[in-house]
Amino acid sequence: MPKRPFRHVPLRTCVACGKKTDKGDLMRIVGQADGGVTMDPLGKAQGRGTYVCSSGDCAEEPIRRRRLEFVLRRKISDDDWSAVSTFIQSLESSGR
Repeated sequence: MPKRPFRHVPLRTCVACGKKTDKGDLMRIVGQADGGVTMDPLGKAQGRGTYVCSSGDCAEEPIRRRRLEFVLRRKISDDDWSAVSTFIQSLESSGR
């Protein structure tokens, strides 16, 4: 049986800029079963998720609250929105 020449790398799309890249280069935002929204740095949490560039490449493309609500299929509370937007801004400023 011949060996595979390369390993499959899953691609995901950034919700802010629309760029497709490796799953490892993105940060996951997940809608939890209790209705909350949180960041998922390990990418393993249960719930409907979406991705944003973790390197801050999409700093000029701000994530719109309505876009995130549409993708996650839930309303986002003011507290959750401020936590998510603060975290995303910290990613952009650190250039991680």
